[in-house]
Amino acid sequence: MKPTPKRLILNLLAAAAGEPLSARNAVDACALFGVKENSVRVTLARLSSEGLIEAKGRGLYGLTPHAASLAADINDWRRAEQRLCDWQGGWVAVYCGALGRSDRAVLRQRERALEMNGLRELEKGIYVRPDNLAGGVPALRERLYALGLEPEAMVCRLDELDDSRVQQARQLWPVARLEKQYRAMTERLEQWLARSDDLEPEVAARESFLIGDAAIRQLVFDPLLPEALIDHAARRVFIESLLRFDAAGHRIWAVLYQTTVQVSADAGGTLRH
Repeated sequence: MKPTPKRLILNLLAAAAGEPLSARNAVDACALFGVKENSVRVTLARLSSEGLIEAKGRGLYGLTPHAASLAADINDWRRAEQRLCDWQGGWVAVYCGALGRSDRAVLRQRERALEMNGLRELEKGIYVRPDNLAGGVPALRERLYALGLEPEAMVCRLDELDDSRVQQARQLWPVARLEKQYRAMTERLEQWLARSDDLEPEVAARESFLIGDAAIRQLVFDPLLPEALIDHAARRVFIESLLRFDAAGHRIWAVLYQTTVQVSADAGGTLRH
């Protein structure tokens, strides 16, 4: 599926790791996906008016602090397994029952924060996940708030659930589907890596962006369940394949744009996926 100019530009800025992106660079990169120059420039203006990007100089753009914070959190996917700790059987709960639902933008942010942290609704307004993330409740609370959950939401540890609710909680995630997705995406990544050297540079860059975007999104929204609930070996193989794929994608984009897509002379880097 062809990505939208908005998704392309935000992904390019996120991958630039804080370095500014010029309008010319955005146009050149988006051209690989059949996006016309006028659409790119209109999108840049809209992203600016939406408060997602801001000017960093003449014709240069960067993410706003809020958007940059979200991008940094997403880019932390490489440390996914480092965020895990042993599960002792406890749960973390977020109570949203007292929060409003009329503001759709706030509601979308809340739902995204909950989903990105693997929380699922156990009972009306009560979302839970296994307490297997490093840092426990304080770290999860901070991450949820940073991602847009309202500070009024209560985040706490939930212990001594009755057996019925424990069994209910353990069934909240589609484990079989998740495991199937690990294996399917691993196969897709490995097949591309096996043939990437034979691709034309522009084709390789375009495919690495599209496939990598789908794979990273899958990991960003992965609930990171403990070993007792999911095949963690399949997840680890998937992550290892994605890391190799990401490194190959970086090399391809760097070579392709070492002369035509440069970030600002002051930054002196290359734009990479």
